[in-house]
Amino acid sequence: MAGVKLVSSPRDREILRLAVPAFGALVAEPLFLLSDSAIIGHLGTAPLGGLGVAGQILGTLVYLCVFLAYGTTAGVARRVGAGDLRAAVRQGVDGMWLAVAIGALLIVAGWPLVSWLVELFGASAGVAPFAETYLRVSLLGIPGMLVVLAGTGVLRGLQDTRTPLVVSIGGFGLNLLLNVVFVLWFEWGIAGSAWGTVIAQTASAAVYVAVVLRAARRHGAAVRPDLAGLRTSATAGVSLLVRTAALRAVLIVGTSIAARMGDPEIAAYQVGFQVWTLLAFALDAIAIAGQAITGRYLGASDPVGAREATRRMVRWGVGCGVVFGLGIVAVRPWLPGLFTQDDQVRHLLLASLLVVALLQPVAGVVFVLDGILIGAGDGRYLAWTTLVATVVFLPAALLVYTSGGGLVWLWLAIGLWMGTRLLTLGLRARGEAWLVTGAVRH
Repeated sequence: MAGVKLVSSPRDREILRLAVPAFGALVAEPLFLLSDSAIIGHLGTAPLGGLGVAGQILGTLVYLCVFLAYGTTAGVARRVGAGDLRAAVRQGVDGMWLAVAIGALLIVAGWPLVSWLVELFGASAGVAPFAETYLRVSLLGIPGMLVVLAGTGVLRGLQDTRTPLVVSIGGFGLNLLLNVVFVLWFEWGIAGSAWGTVIAQTASAAVYVAVVLRAARRHGAAVRPDLAGLRTSATAGVSLLVRTAALRAVLIVGTSIAARMGDPEIAAYQVGFQVWTLLAFALDAIAIAGQAITGRYLGASDPVGAREATRRMVRWGVGCGVVFGLGIVAVRPWLPGLFTQDDQVRHLLLASLLVVALLQPVAGVVFVLDGILIGAGDGRYLAWTTLVATVVFLPAALLVYTSGGGLVWLWLAIGLWMGTRLLTLGLRARGEAWLVTGAVRH
């Protein structure tokens, strides 16, 4: 009966229509690096390590630019809600031009810093040359990666999450094919893997450009760069950049502290974190639906509809969180054996998974509310409160390390961080300040 109630309203069907394809697209993206890892692993340990280091650097650069997707989704969805599809597409075009500009800047700035970045991430003498090779080539694909982010944001704002799913699957398939050809057939080594990813990401970006250009022609939107539009997109992205950097700081500090606890601890933490990340993809799918739906309702000057949709999405977040938590508890006795035979790592992981399971309902609400407030354009509040939560987490994590608290206490510090975010986001959602209506948030 509870399952029937979950899908009892048109809003539930709307959430699922957007969230399910979004989940597929979110999962497809990590498959790029997984397929690269599977192929590069046949070349030896050092190349695989080089891929890991370079992948972390690239992941950080792209992750910090995720505002290109989120900010574009919110802005375009508002215009759609207001019934101005021409302005919606125009705003999306501005976001894509901004992606090209940032991508070009990262190539120019990043190229001379490749060796320093690889050293900063702690690559050994044997791993560093492979990391540098992969990173130098992959930097050429950064504009394509960022255009994909912006293009995804445009289509999500237009209430289309199916096209991004198709593009993600196609990009993954092309990446896998090119990696096999370049690495295993042409024997180009790790450079071949990088070129395969660059070509696949650039091809995906070209598809988004074609789709958006077609929409621009259909709705009579200009496609030339507009300085005012670029400035608006960049300004809107600053708050989301601060939010994202604060989130990234927690992830980096958590990994760093676990690594300093010892090899068993970092091994168990990484597995636990991968479980957390996998489930976060599903919850992020609801958050992405929240961005698109909230922006559209507020653009249509319908705060009542926005609040009702918020209630439904929060229920979905809680429900998914409870299911995920129970799922972790159910597979917990067998899960460690899939990753390690080390008894100490298995013991640490078993204890950590209990905390990860308990945090899932909290994560469900936090991720959903985060997406809803992004859709509302409430970036400044998100930036400040995410910084506050990170400031709460950092001394707690440091105390865990200095007192020898162990891995479970590190996860509890992460729980404190999530609890702080739940409090700040929940208070905001209960109020009226975020319910700013109109085609543009002023």
